[in-house]
Parts: sequence; C-alpha cells; structure tokens
Amino acid sequence: MITIRPLNEQDLPALLSLYDELHPGEAGRSADEDARRQWGRLVAHEGTVCLGLFRANLLVASCVLHVLPNLTRGGRPYALLENVVTASAHRRLGFGRQLLIAAQEAAWRQGCYKVMLLTGRLDEGTAAFYRTAGFLDNEKKGFIARP
Repeated sequence: MITIRPLNEQDLPALLSLYDELHPGEAGRSADEDARRQWGRLVAHEGTVCLGLFRANLLVASCVLHVLPNLTRGGRPYALLENVVTASAHRRLGFGRQLLIAAQEAAWRQGCYKVMLLTGRLDEGTAAFYRTAGFLDNEKKGFIARP
C-alpha cells in the first residue's frame, strides 16, 4: 500500500535516514535537539510542506515543497521542490515519480503557475526521471551562488 502525506515530527528519524542517502557522508545527521529545532522552523514556514511517500508504513521517498508569493503572473504563486530523494532500495519502481506528481498537484491546488526544481545530478538518467514526472529541462537555465 502506498501513502503520500505531509511528514510530521515523528517521521524525523526516518527522514534523516533517507537524507543520508541524499547527501552521503554529511556529518552530524541525527534526530537530536538541533535537528528537531530545524524541523520545527521548516514546517512552521508558511507555504512549506515536507511530503513523504510510504510503502507499507516505510518512508521510501520525500521532497520539500515551498510555495512562494509572487507579484507577476497575476499574483499567482510559484513553487520550488527541494531535497528530492528516494531510498536506493526503492528506486526505479515509480515511487519518486508518484511523489513528484503529488507535489505538483499540491502546488496546482494552491494556484501556482509553475513548479521548479534543481538537481545536482547531471547524468541523463536523472534528467530522464524528472522528464517522466512532467518537468522540462529546456525552458530556463538555473544558476547557483554559494557563500
């Protein structure tokens, strides 16, 4: 059975475990008090939801949806997807695609005129995966600045 729902604080340990697959070797990832504080800030941010896809009560995929206000496009908001990850043991089974489509549907329900995402994976397989979920990679070019 597949369930897609907003994650809550009780899901945090499973989410942090999933994030270990997103950013392997990133030090200090644990469900300690700092992680709980950061979690609280994330979910308290207006327009932000962390979605999870569960297979038989096991969190196997997640993404964060940020819906942001806008002055153009008739004041319609836009959305950003971040931290898209599927557990390696559950990849290529359609779960990531189901989650991305659910995230887009949530954005459309909120009146967003577009949903954007960036990926650090530059291989063709990743690009093809995002295309199957309805994302185009030929409309705009992303730029990133880091401190």
